[in-house]
Amino acid sequence: MTAEATLPTTSTAPTVRQVWTRARGIALAAVLILVAAVAMAAVRSTARHGELDPRSADPYGSRAVAQLLADRGVSTHVVTTLGAARNATGPDTTLLVAAPDLLTSRQQAQLRRATAASAGRTVLVAAGSPSVEGLAPGVTADPATSGATTLAPDCTLPEARRAGSADTGGIRYTTSRPDTDRCYTSARLATLLRIPETSGGGDTVVLGAPDILYNDQLDKQGNASLALQLLGSRPHLVWYLPSLSDTAATGAGDRKNFLDLLPSGWLWGTLQLFVAAGLAAFWRARRFGPLVPEKLPVAIRASETAEGRARLYRKADARDRAATALRSTARTRLAPLVGVPVTQAHTPEALLPALSAHLTGEQQALHSLLFGPPPGDDAALITLTDRLDALEREVRRS
Repeated sequence: MTAEATLPTTSTAPTVRQVWTRARGIALAAVLILVAAVAMAAVRSTARHGELDPRSADPYGSRAVAQLLADRGVSTHVVTTLGAARNATGPDTTLLVAAPDLLTSRQQAQLRRATAASAGRTVLVAAGSPSVEGLAPGVTADPATSGATTLAPDCTLPEARRAGSADTGGIRYTTSRPDTDRCYTSARLATLLRIPETSGGGDTVVLGAPDILYNDQLDKQGNASLALQLLGSRPHLVWYLPSLSDTAATGAGDRKNFLDLLPSGWLWGTLQLFVAAGLAAFWRARRFGPLVPEKLPVAIRASETAEGRARLYRKADARDRAATALRSTARTRLAPLVGVPVTQAHTPEALLPALSAHLTGEQQALHSLLFGPPPGDDAALITLTDRLDALEREVRRS
């Protein structure tokens, strides 16, 4: 029994440590982005949860206003659909629209037709350019907001004069209606307008900021007084919280897809991420440089390679493949010696006549030696090897 020496092998695959060293920067950046996104979402969800909702006791909710109104006999009813808001309008009702800019142009037109003929009061909270012109014709929102949050009444409107200074600083408005009450001005532009309807006795109040309705701002300045007077002029208050899921009043032209609902900042941010990823990939590729031949970790002699392949052939009992490899190598060596191109070395019609011209043997014997069937056993394979070596020596001597 013979013992064969086991040669040590060296793996060229990267180790776990190498993989971690290369990927830890990317992993750290991904973790930081994830943590920042979760933190931002948590801050936004806690800070603005239930904003302008009369059922919410959070700092930005409006439950305190609703309770104070209830103490004065004013009922508050919350609706989230345009149909419910339109049906609730009437001469004894105040309709508060919490986020007018969420309404489409079609919804604005329908709501305006309902409020104009209701003889009640409509309060628009922080209505911007997308909604104020449709809900309060003749009113335009100025692009620049108020520089101060607390402003003086500076008008003859009884509600404003009784309330005094209030936190109404926000969107500023201009109007062409001469019968409009312009209050809480900033740089000669009003942040609160009261526009009477031409018929029916109703009016529309445009409020540039929602601060006087927040729970944590109600006890400051004259916020509570102004809010109670604006919302308590009728016995019923309908608090309309527009919802993006309210599609009953939208037409086919007003329907928005998913990308339309995303803020423009998210789209630009995603584009920048793709550009950054492309630049990082380009930088990484340039950092590696051009392809170069890789040095083997261990130098192996040709004799060891041949011996290893022979052992594999023997283990697989592949005498046919071993004989084919021996004959192919022999033909490749013999062809240049007899003037045959290497490309035709494996063609019997080209190689055998040239060999016969240099040797005294028969062409049939050469064909059996160089192109014959595989040997039947190991002894025949060894004999084939010896005959091929003898043939090559004889050709070289001729």
